[in-house]
Amino acid sequence: MKLFHISHTDLDGYGCQLITKEFFKEGYFYNANYGIEVKLTIKKVLEDIKNFKDEEILFLISDLNLTFQESTDLDVDINKMIEEGYKIKLQLLDHHISGKKSAEKFYWYFLDDKRCATKIVYDYMFEEFEGFDCTTSAWLKPLVDAINAVDIWLENEIKNFEFGKVLMSMVTKVKEINNILFADQNRELKFYLLKEAAKFLDEIDGHIKLDNEIHFMKKEFLKLSHKDDTLDNLSAKYLVKTLEDVKEELTVLYKGQKGLLTYCLGSISIPANAFLKENPDYDFFIDINKKGNASFRADGKLDVSILATKLANGGGHVNASGGKFEDFKETIDFQEVRNYIQNKLDKL
Repeated sequence: MKLFHISHTDLDGYGCQLITKEFFKEGYFYNANYGIEVKLTIKKVLEDIKNFKDEEILFLISDLNLTFQESTDLDVDINKMIEEGYKIKLQLLDHHISGKKSAEKFYWYFLDDKRCATKIVYDYMFEEFEGFDCTTSAWLKPLVDAINAVDIWLENEIKNFEFGKVLMSMVTKVKEINNILFADQNRELKFYLLKEAAKFLDEIDGHIKLDNEIHFMKKEFLKLSHKDDTLDNLSAKYLVKTLEDVKEELTVLYKGQKGLLTYCLGSISIPANAFLKENPDYDFFIDINKKGNASFRADGKLDVSILATKLANGGGHVNASGGKFEDFKETIDFQEVRNYIQNKLDKL
């Protein structure tokens, strides 16, 4: 069975995916916030599922309440695919009462506002798939209980509540790996931190010890060698290595010169400079965000102030400039962003 799992972008959302990842080991994971991200992510999943017509599919949505219209549209799309021969089991597991109307209408929409989504997913794995062995449950269930305590605000469960507060802060503050451009790596870091955090659950003042240790846990994940460094430097090196691993997919061309394009990376001065120095065959670096604001960087091989002016009515310095693409439309698909920028470059 192939798993396709959309979940929210907070502790509870990632807690749900930690559970399914622990059970299925492999799968296709997506994270979305509310609004347009939900619609775009569902669309992306349905497109990805089309590559697996001959396999059984579990399409799971957790910690996200769909509007009634979104639920209706999804129900129509799934039924159409089933009629076409796809073997899809759709299941939504949520705890937001605003989804009540959808839950009353659609059999696949499960709602329970007395448990957080992580706990609902954990229980679902036992109800549908016989759950986990004793070794896994020994660390996973206490972690689930801590997430549940903070997510539905059970202040009377003092130990779990305090531990959950640290977990919530820990997941929220994972900024070292961009969660849009490198969603999989960002998610893996969060999974790593959550599993490491579980080791402190049985300790006296475990929440305090965990809070003290998070910095070092992040460094351990980001290290590319045994050599220690500051968290910022380790993050920069990890980012450059990650960019190098996928640079062909991020490459754009301008009059015979190569550039690297990123989406929503932000604060690119240090990583862009580091990447260009490590990859002398690249001449410029562009980062664009969801609003169409763009940053341009170079290392002496191209005047990006001219490029920014031509492309996005921008300007600035020879090696550092900015601009804004007024006709840019928000997307979650990097390939759409790349095509958009490459088309602009081709027209210059």
